Amino acid sequence: MDLIIGAGITGLSYAAFCNHNDYLVLESENNVGGYCKTTNRNGFVWDYSGHFFHFMDDAIRSFIMKEISGDLLVNVVKATFIKYKEQLIDYPFQKNIHQLSKEELIDCLYDLFIIEDNTYNTFKEMLYVKFGKSIAEKFLIPYNTKLYACDLNTLDKDAMGRFFPYASKEDIIRNFKNDNNHSYNTSFVYPKTGAMSYINSVLTHIDKSKIKTNCKVSKIDLKQHIAYNTSNGEKFAYDRLISTVPFPQLLDMGQIQYNDQIYNWNQVLVFNLGFDCNGNDLRSHWIYFPEKKYCFYRVGFYSNILSTDRMSLYVEIGFSKDTTIDKDKYLELTLHDLKAAGVITDNMNLIDYETIVMNPAYVHINAKSVRDVQEKKQMLALSDVYSIGRYGSWTYCSIEDNIKEAKKLAEQLNK
Repeated sequence: MDLIIGAGITGLSYAAFCNHNDYLVLESENNVGGYCKTTNRNGFVWDYSGHFFHFMDDAIRSFIMKEISGDLLVNVVKATFIKYKEQLIDYPFQKNIHQLSKEELIDCLYDLFIIEDNTYNTFKEMLYVKFGKSIAEKFLIPYNTKLYACDLNTLDKDAMGRFFPYASKEDIIRNFKNDNNHSYNTSFVYPKTGAMSYINSVLTHIDKSKIKTNCKVSKIDLKQHIAYNTSNGEKFAYDRLISTVPFPQLLDMGQIQYNDQIYNWNQVLVFNLGFDCNGNDLRSHWIYFPEKKYCFYRVGFYSNILSTDRMSLYVEIGFSKDTTIDKDKYLELTLHDLKAAGVITDNMNLIDYETIVMNPAYVHINAKSVRDVQEKKQMLALSDVYSIGRYGSWTYCSIEDNIKEAKKLAEQLNK
């Protein structure tokens, strides 16, 4: 039997692709979906945070969208901006420095062309080398510091992989007259009923009787091939175990020694906010906030994506993994800062909200963690244990990447 730990998009996708019916999915929470859950309440549609599919693989698109009615889907060409001082600058910042004042544009261009040292070993050093001091310090460093809630020198130089919007000097200059802000996620698809629609679509490929919720695996006997829920004494024998839980947590469950100092991550506090009317911004899909005077690093507009007549937002705030978060304090601060940023106005009333803490949210990738994950994955495979997904592989990836990894593993094991 294949024992699958975690009923998020990765675990459910593996169950859908495994091509047999001898599996059991264990989920610690009382419902499936992981971070793709959706709340539909008082006319608002809120996800755990902004989850928008950027399909690059037609087969994965078909797999996900096959069971979602076309009239429920919104196809969006994204409109994203950066709140820089009192301006909204097109994203990405590095390709739109021509929208800054003349003085700041000159600073950015000068620093971009006088880079002398082309060597770098950390994410922060990469930003200086690739984009120069001004671009790095005006946006890239302050924004990513708020996002990751850490010293960027502790991150690997390729911590964001293909998701980081690189731009050459030529791209930057060319964009002065011919706007081209395309990236891996230039357009996206979003269901009117929220990201949970993706999960419900995958569930149509699965025997739901083989999903057990409220079941938290806390110990794994790698030699005997038995997983335990020690809180109630349940045990589950398996032939193969597929884990989607955070990789350090899997190592703890398997009683595998490791250096916990090389594994770091941050938390993200998410506020889903619903107001009684719309504000002045009816075009932005999300806005980045690099300045310290705002507590949040990103604000997304469900109402603009779904064209509703009442403002519906998600707001994201980054914290270190060890921070104890005072939710009430940050709700008050968030509403204050949204007003200061001009996102909401005095005549708008908050009529409903939801608070979520994503922990872990973003993993902090460094050379040591990458090497350790690879080595321990190979070791675990010898005991028929396979760790996949954003947190199971301890990486930065998209929802589509998670599905593809699950599909690839299922195909490999079926052989």
